[in-house]
Amino acid sequence: MLLIYDGQTTADAPTLRTGGVPLVPDDFVWPRCRECGGAMQFLAHLPLEIGVVAAFFCQNDPGMCDDWDATAGANRAFLFTSELTPAAVPADGEPLLGAVTALRLHPAGENTEEPVLGRLGAEPDWIQGDETPDCPVCATRMTFTAELAEGYDFATSANFGGGGLGYLFTCRPCGEAAFLWQN
Repeated sequence: MLLIYDGQTTADAPTLRTGGVPLVPDDFVWPRCRECGGAMQFLAHLPLEIGVVAAFFCQNDPGMCDDWDATAGANRAFLFTSELTPAAVPADGEPLLGAVTALRLHPAGENTEEPVLGRLGAEPDWIQGDETPDCPVCATRMTFTAELAEGYDFATSANFGGGGLGYLFTCRPCGEAAFLWQN
């Protein structure tokens, strides 16, 4: 399924979207970059059958932290399966994208006039080569879950180095998620 641009939405919409405020469990702690210590930027909220996947990456000093690497500590993804409420947004760093973009599902292979901002499932369209991460808990290869394009316009765009793609993976049995991007 393709993720299609569907206009703007509210910052805490419980629907498919990029930007805004993450919906999180009560015990959530906003992720911080292991390299610079700053609050990571919230990228996407994807409610799926397996739970809600949320992606973050460091944008405090773009290009200085290894935010493209799934294990370097400058990005983080979560798989939430409990009740969720809007997170408290940290005052430091660059925690939010410039705008909130609603996404809707569209069958792959069918024409669309709206911008395609990603897709769910199938196989990743690697730009540089396969970098599928292993689950940090069980060490098995994680399942590809979603691919994200940089965005609809400058205000809503993630910084994947100009024309890059973001990749989200999950390990359902362990409740883990991972994020990386390539250009």
